[in-house]
Amino acid sequence: MKQSFFATVLCGLLMSAGVASASMYKVDPSHSNVGFKVKHMMISTVTGKFGNFSGTYDLEKGQFKALSGTIKTDSVDTGIAKRDDHLRSADFFDAANFGDITFVMSSATKTKMTGNLSIHGVTKKVVLAIDLGGVVQDPWGNQRSGFVLTGSVNRKDFGLNWNKAIEAGGVVVGDEVKLVVEIEGIEE
Repeated sequence: MKQSFFATVLCGLLMSAGVASASMYKVDPSHSNVGFKVKHMMISTVTGKFGNFSGTYDLEKGQFKALSGTIKTDSVDTGIAKRDDHLRSADFFDAANFGDITFVMSSATKTKMTGNLSIHGVTKKVVLAIDLGGVVQDPWGNQRSGFVLTGSVNRKDFGLNWNKAIEAGGVVVGDEVKLVVEIEGIEE
């Protein structure tokens, strides 16, 4: 009887040690960036970012177990107020009706993350490259981790169809949008 009790306690301790190695993190927006790049007039690139976003992720021994995030579409910022207003309008994000962009991870390897990206009421599977920066202890005793996700999506797949033809050929806004998500998180 004593032997099975000790075996049960030992098994419980070993299982809790395995759980303890997993860490839940909350995105630190003051040290993170959610950005994008898109061709303009076929000759240059416009860079933008979102100022209001949040997320959490579960990281265990350098492997993502879960990740989810939300971006507020009305926080789009390209540095030009008139362009930002156009991006918030029904021509693009339609922020009044579709206030959130969401991403929920479905699987991950060491180098790739697959998940469901929802924009403008449309959800599509996307694959993003992972560049894991690592895990450190900050000077205040918090555990932090950092990583970068990169990839691209076709904006028209999400119903963001507005465009205008240019006289010389081509269009004002490219279809491919490059995503650059730089995240630092604090262990909860």
